[in-house]
Amino acid sequence: MAEFLLFLVLAVSVAAVVLMGILLHNVTTQLQSNAATQHGQFETLRQAVEQRLDRIQIDSAARLEQMRQTVDEKLHATLEKRLSDSFRQVSERLELVHKGLGEMQALASGVGDLKKVLANVKTRGVLGEAQLGALLEQVMAPEQYERNVATRPGSRDRVEYAIKLPGGERGQPVRLPIDAKFPLEDFQRLQEALERGDLAAVEAAGKALELRVKLEAKSIAEKYLEPPHTTEFALLYLPFEGLFAEVLRRPGLFEQIQRECRVTVCGPTNLLAYLNSLQMGFRTLAIQQRSSEVWTVLGTVKAEFGKFAETLANTKRQLQTVANSIDQAEVRTRQIERKLKDVEALPESEGKVVRLADGLSGRSDTSI
Repeated sequence: MAEFLLFLVLAVSVAAVVLMGILLHNVTTQLQSNAATQHGQFETLRQAVEQRLDRIQIDSAARLEQMRQTVDEKLHATLEKRLSDSFRQVSERLELVHKGLGEMQALASGVGDLKKVLANVKTRGVLGEAQLGALLEQVMAPEQYERNVATRPGSRDRVEYAIKLPGGERGQPVRLPIDAKFPLEDFQRLQEALERGDLAAVEAAGKALELRVKLEAKSIAEKYLEPPHTTEFALLYLPFEGLFAEVLRRPGLFEQIQRECRVTVCGPTNLLAYLNSLQMGFRTLAIQQRSSEVWTVLGTVKAEFGKFAETLANTKRQLQTVANSIDQAEVRTRQIERKLKDVEALPESEGKVVRLADGLSGRSDTSI
């Protein structure tokens, strides 16, 4: 019995081992089959991924090429535009530079012409006279000044400009002579000496300039001043502020010329101030004249208004007389009405007969 049990146990064990072997073989076979299936699927997946990656790579390469071409085209167009704009700007700048060089050459030639003009004393005088005329034209009315006029009776010397002031004899104007002077050489020598720092030359040129201005002022006084036909003083006009400032800088020169020569030196700025002051005086005088005319007119109106008042009083008296006559007529009318109040009126039929008879009698009288 024990042997049978042992045998049974051994048989069961062997059967179990066999069964385990079979199961193990099946599991192994299944695992191998699954592994083969997974390997095939993995291989298929790998091939699909590789194909997908290849397509993506091809598409990416194509798009990158397209993008490169687009970028190249845009860069080329932008570069061309930038270069064209740059060349155009450079060309415009060069053209402006060329134009500026031409203008500078023209200006240089103009400066040369101006030097030639200023080198000629007569032409320089014409320049000062033209500038003086422009200032007078800006401020004064044409009838307030004269050009190239002889201010001294019987003299052939004619001043460049003279302002006509009221108050002369027999209604004639009193003239204020204005003459332009331009001592350029003396002023240039003084400026050159100042630039060199040569004190001796500066002093000599300054004295020469003072002497020249004094001589010009004396010439103006001798040629153009003749009170009462002219004012007691004349004006010496210097066309440039630098020249006028140099004259003012000389100690006592301005006052000496005023005192001895009765000439006032002026530049463009203070001449304009003088002219404005004179213009204000002219306006004040015109206002005074207009005021006297207005007073005369008011006096005439006052006299005429008195006559009008008398006429109005006479008219009032006449109207009052007419009103009194009308009042008397009204009184008489009321008296007549009171007297006729008791008179009986005719009947209407009799009144018609009377009117018809009156009409017939009037017709017969007319026919007769």
